[in-house]
Amino acid sequence: MRILKNKEILNVLRCPVCGASVAVREGAGASLICGGARTHCFDFAASGYVNLCTPKQSGGGDSKQAVRARSEFLDRGFYAPVAEAICAAAIKHGKGVLVDAGCGEGYYSMSIARRGVDVIGADLSKFAVEAASKRAARENVDNAFFATASVFELPLKDSSVGTVINVFAPCAEQEFSRVLTENGVLVVAYAGERHLLGLKRVIYDTAHTNSERADLPKSMTKIDETRVSYTVEVDTNESIMSLFAMTPYYWRTSVSDGEKLKGLTSLTTEVDIIVSVYKNSKSN
Repeated sequence: MRILKNKEILNVLRCPVCGASVAVREGAGASLICGGARTHCFDFAASGYVNLCTPKQSGGGDSKQAVRARSEFLDRGFYAPVAEAICAAAIKHGKGVLVDAGCGEGYYSMSIARRGVDVIGADLSKFAVEAASKRAARENVDNAFFATASVFELPLKDSSVGTVINVFAPCAEQEFSRVLTENGVLVVAYAGERHLLGLKRVIYDTAHTNSERADLPKSMTKIDETRVSYTVEVDTNESIMSLFAMTPYYWRTSVSDGEKLKGLTSLTTEVDIIVSVYKNSKSN
């Protein structure tokens, strides 16, 4: 069983029920226990992740199929330049423990952890955090910890982390500001107007560019921004279908339009990602 031993990570976690600090208890199994009056207990899964969702949050997030599809696509390196840009922004501007809020299967979390940064990945999907934790175990990375949790209710102490990254996930500005230190940074990665336009041209009769994102921070100060734009050729039907399955279009597209991708063995599409960096201010 993989158990959290990194003290820097452990010190910023808090009980999702009562907010008390937590510690690791080992025995027949292993658990995180809090120091509150009722000693809430959260067991480690064999892969090393812990369920830190409150009861009303449990059971949400991506399915096992969606996690598998995203892992297949990302592990082929199609988004490697995006990961590099996110890592560069986080390392340049951030400090201390980093939280990947909406971490999915841990592709971006692990890209940063491999560079020596202490990382906490949080996602509602137990399938996603299990995949992320197994990835960390395979690579023998002990500075990355994963837990099921909502980005809107992170199991972290106030003003405890220096960096939050938020990649293709809801941007919970108020919660991120709470857990960030004064002048801590938030790195948000999101789709630019031409992202995956080639995919949409195949699916839809009329392919529209993406509209501007509505939930970007309003009270934080933007200090940096990078645009990552390039074209990829997705060269197998499996990867094309995996790309489709990891996008919002999978749920919004009719069966007949989705069928257009079946049998397709090559797809050329744009990747257009904006990586914005915001500085937190507790006075805002």
